[in-house]
Amino acid sequence: MSLTRRQVTSAALGAVPLLGRSPENHRRTLYIAGDSTAAQKYADAAPETGWGMALPFFLRKDMAVSNQAVNGRSSKSFVDEGRLDAVLAAIRPHDLLVVQFAHNDEKSDDPTRYTEPWSTYQDYLRLYIEGARAHGARPVLATPVERRRFDADGNAVPTHGDYPAAMRALAAQEKVALLDIEALSLALWQALGVEATKTYFNWTDTEQDNTHFNPPGAIAVARLVAQELLRTRVLARHDVVRLHKDIPTSWITWPPAS
Repeated sequence: MSLTRRQVTSAALGAVPLLGRSPENHRRTLYIAGDSTAAQKYADAAPETGWGMALPFFLRKDMAVSNQAVNGRSSKSFVDEGRLDAVLAAIRPHDLLVVQFAHNDEKSDDPTRYTEPWSTYQDYLRLYIEGARAHGARPVLATPVERRRFDADGNAVPTHGDYPAAMRALAAQEKVALLDIEALSLALWQALGVEATKTYFNWTDTEQDNTHFNPPGAIAVARLVAQELLRTRVLARHDVVRLHKDIPTSWITWPPAS
């Protein structure tokens, strides 16, 4: 199967929300392409929170965030459903496209989502890089945030196999800024420990979710993303706010489910 830009069916486009905006009112926008760990959540999913919901708290007000991450998507299915095309139809010069995938690329039993780290995963990521650059926007790769998993000795262990390494290698090859959220989140979970990390993930009376975040976890990961955007000089110091301040969890809101 060719991985060149493909024609999108009208049905696929109909499933993607319109992203257009008036050119005369344009302000710099940071787009997020990713999966459920970053995605907008709604009232029926609360307290589950994607880190993309908290990222605006760390950016100055004149920088917009367009969170196009969607539950269950991989680098492949996001493209195949026409979602990358919809982002590229709206993105403008000097905008940013932050790309975080791997959680669902890893699902080898699902051919609609699976990619292989050192071949098709990198191939699909190149579509995001090339697409953003073709529109004068800046692509940014973010390694996948780590799940909450500890070994018997209480050490946080990585869960994403070769995908982070494949993304790091691609970023170096393509000279793309890399936000190493996998390494930073693993270190954070290690520092917090087995019990304290439960307060960052979507652990409730009825659910023990070691992949998705609650408000404190989403805020913590968004802070890592903002710190990396600053460290890699994707954003300037004046673009980033509240890096060392507490963010009230009450700032997180969940819109009504449509």
